Amino acid sequence: MALPPKDRPPQNQRSNPQPNRRPRDFRANPPAFAKSGSPLIKALFVMGMAVGLMFVLLLGYAFLIAKPNLPKISALVDYNPKTPLRVYTADKVLIGEFGEERRKVIPLADMPLVMRNAVIATEDDRFYSHGGVDYIGVLRAGVANMRGHLAQGASTITMQVARNFFLSNEKTFSRKIYEILLAWEIESQLSKDKILEIYMNQIFLGQRAFGFSSAAQIYFGKDLKDISTAEAAMLAGLPKAPSAYNPVTNFRRAKMRQTYILGRMRDLGYITPEEYQKAIGEELHIRGLGNEFSTRADFPAEMVRQLLYAQYGEAIYSQGIDVYTTLIKADQDAAYKAVRRGIFEYDLRHAYRGPEGFVDLPDDPAKRQRTIDDALLAYPQLDDLQSGIVLDAKPKEMQVIISTGDVITLKGDALRLASASLTDNAQPKKKLRPGSVVRLLQADDGVWKLAQLPQVEAAFVSMNAQNGAILSLVGGFDFRRNQFNHVTQAWRQPGSSFKPFIYAAALEKGFSPSTMVNDAPLSIGSLETGSQSWEPKNYDGKYDGMMRLRNALAKSKNLVSVRIVRAIGPSYAQEYIKRFGFDPEKHPPYLTMALGAGSVTPLQMASAYSVFANGGYQVEPYLIDRMIDTKGNVLFEAKPTRAGEDATRVLDKRTAFVMDSMLQEVTKTGTAASARAKLGRNDIAGKTGTTNESHDAWFAGYNPKIVAIAWIGFDKPESLGDKETGGGLALPMWISYMGVALKGVPQESREVPDGVTQFDGDWFIPEFSPNGGVRELQ
Repeated sequence: MALPPKDRPPQNQRSNPQPNRRPRDFRANPPAFAKSGSPLIKALFVMGMAVGLMFVLLLGYAFLIAKPNLPKISALVDYNPKTPLRVYTADKVLIGEFGEERRKVIPLADMPLVMRNAVIATEDDRFYSHGGVDYIGVLRAGVANMRGHLAQGASTITMQVARNFFLSNEKTFSRKIYEILLAWEIESQLSKDKILEIYMNQIFLGQRAFGFSSAAQIYFGKDLKDISTAEAAMLAGLPKAPSAYNPVTNFRRAKMRQTYILGRMRDLGYITPEEYQKAIGEELHIRGLGNEFSTRADFPAEMVRQLLYAQYGEAIYSQGIDVYTTLIKADQDAAYKAVRRGIFEYDLRHAYRGPEGFVDLPDDPAKRQRTIDDALLAYPQLDDLQSGIVLDAKPKEMQVIISTGDVITLKGDALRLASASLTDNAQPKKKLRPGSVVRLLQADDGVWKLAQLPQVEAAFVSMNAQNGAILSLVGGFDFRRNQFNHVTQAWRQPGSSFKPFIYAAALEKGFSPSTMVNDAPLSIGSLETGSQSWEPKNYDGKYDGMMRLRNALAKSKNLVSVRIVRAIGPSYAQEYIKRFGFDPEKHPPYLTMALGAGSVTPLQMASAYSVFANGGYQVEPYLIDRMIDTKGNVLFEAKPTRAGEDATRVLDKRTAFVMDSMLQEVTKTGTAASARAKLGRNDIAGKTGTTNESHDAWFAGYNPKIVAIAWIGFDKPESLGDKETGGGLALPMWISYMGVALKGVPQESREVPDGVTQFDGDWFIPEFSPNGGVRELQ
C-alpha cells in the first residue's frame, strides 16, 4: 500500500542520498535485533547467512552443471544385476557358487522382516518418511567437506543406491551433489519398497557377498529366510565397513557392531527388550568363504564349473544359471564323512610329523591374545580338523587353545599320536611346546584328541548303476588344500580290483567258477613279460595249490590270475577290457595285467563295475541333470540311457550273472567278508585291491542299484605300510557310505538268465564251457 502524501520523504532525498553515507557494514553495525540479542542469536544469524549462501551456491551448481550430466537410472528401473553360476544337488541343496559377485536376487517380500528392520534401524531409520535425502545430515556433511574434512555422511538408503550404481567412492563435494540429485530422481521413479529391495540385493557385504541373501549363505550357511535376530543384526552391521566388521576376520569388532544395532532395534521398537536379551546371548556360528555350504561338494561343483566354462566362457559367471546335478545330499554327506574318517584313522595309526608351525607367545596378556588370534587365522580350521595353539605341554598332559577361545586339556589316549614329541629328548622339529601350532579332532563322543594335517589322499565316487547318475563324488581330503580331483584325474594302478575283468574274459574262454587252477609259485622269463624276468607272489606269501576259480577270486590269489591271463592270452584280455570302457593303451598286453598293473581312474572303475551290477549294460557316468536360466527356462536336460532299455549291452547277460555270483563270494567268504556282516545284506558284491608295495588301496563294490569305488594312496606313490590293504583301508569307507545309501532299500535277488545252469554245485555257461568248465590249469 502507498504511503499517504504527507508521510512521503522529499523526492530529492529518495533519489539523491547523502554523499557521505557508506554502505552498512553488518559485522561492525549489526541490525538492532542482532545488536540487542544474545550471542546465540548472533551465531544463528551468521550461520543462517552462511547456510543461505551455501544453499544458493548448491542450487546453482546442481541445476546448471550437475543436473544436465546425471546418468540415466534405467539400470534401476530394469534391475538385472550380475548373478553367479549356482550349483545344486538333485534335491536342491546349494553346493557351489561361481562369479565375481556372489549374489542371489530375491524379492523384498521374501526377505524376513527382521532383516529389513535391522537394515533400516542401522542405515536409515527415517527411510519411509523422507524424500530420499536427510537434509540436515547432508548440510552437516557439506559444511564438513567445505572445511576440508571430507567427512561425508548422512547418506540415506536411496543415496547409497545412487552411489553404488552410478558414482565412485571418491569423497568429493561434487559427488555428494550428484548423489543428492540421483536420490531425488530415484525416489520420483521407484517405490520405497523397490528401492529397499534393490539396496538389499546390491550392497557389498564382504567375502565377495553382494546382497543379504548371499551374505547369509556365506557367513552362516543359511538361507536368508532362516536367519535369527542376532544373525540379522550381525549382517546389518556390514554395509558401514565390510572389512572392519567382517565376523570371519574381526569377530570381536563385528560383535560390538552387532550389539549396537540390536540396541537400535530395541530403542526403535523393532524388537522387545526380551528379544534383545535373547539375541545378545545367542552363540553365533560363523562360516565364511570356503565353509558356506552345509554339504561339502567342492570337487563336483568345480567339475560343473569347468564343463560350463569350456562351453560358454566367462558368461557363466554373470548370467544367473542354476545347475542341478545328480548328487544326492545324504549320499554326498555320507561319502565325505567316510573319506575324512578313513584318512584320519589311517593317519592316527602312523607317526606324528610334528607341529605345523610355532609362534612366540608374549607375556603381556593382550599381545598374547592377538598373537594367538593371528596364528589361528593363518592356520584355518578344515571342517572337523580344528587348529589350536599349545599353551602348556607336559609329558602326560597338554593344554591347547582353539579359535572359539576354549582351552582344551588333552591327556592319556588323546595324546597317543605324539607321546614321543612330549619327551625332553624329542627332536626339535617334532617337539611339542608352548606356541606349537597343532590340530585337534573331536570324536563322536565329544572327546578331543591330538591329530595332524594328513599327507595321504583318498577318493570316493558312487553312481546309479542303472543310468550312470553320479550320486556322490569326493575328489580328495580337502579341496581348499588340494584341488587335484583324484576321482577323475588320478591315474593309478587298480591292483587286484582289476581281476574281475580278467575273470570275465576267462569265462568266455571256457573257464567256470569250478575250474581248478594251481596256486603255486611261478617264474616267468623276460620274453613273456616284455621287460625282465618275473616271479609273482601272493600278498600273504602263502600258496594253496589247486583251487577253484571262485575261491581264488574271493581270496585274491595272484598266481591264479597270472595263470589265467597266460591261458587266455594277454592280447585277448587287452581287447576284452575295452567293453568295460578301459583304454587298452593304458593296459599293455603282458601278464602283469593279471595283477592290475595298468592305469585307471576311480570314475572309470565305477563305470566298469556298473556293467556287473546292472547285468551287462554300459551306462555313461553323468553329473549335470539340468540347467535353468533366471526366467526358469530349461537350457539343458540330460537324457541318460538306462540298463535294460536303451543302453548298449557290452557283456553277455550270462557272463554278468556268473561274475556277479563270484563277486558276491568276495563279500561272503573272501577279503571283503566284513561288508556283509556289517551291512546285514546279501545283495552286495565287490573286490578289494592292493597294489605292489601297497602304493594303492581299493575297494570296488555294488548292489544292483548303486556302484561305489573307494581309493586311498599318496599323490607321489609310496608305501601305505606293510600291513595296509584295500580291505583294511578302502573297504571301511565303502561300508560307511553304503550303510547310509542302502538304508531302507530292499534287498534284491538276481534272476537266473537262460543259458546258465549248475554243475558240481556252481554256475556255468554250457555254450562257453560244454563240460561244465571242469578242467585243471597247472
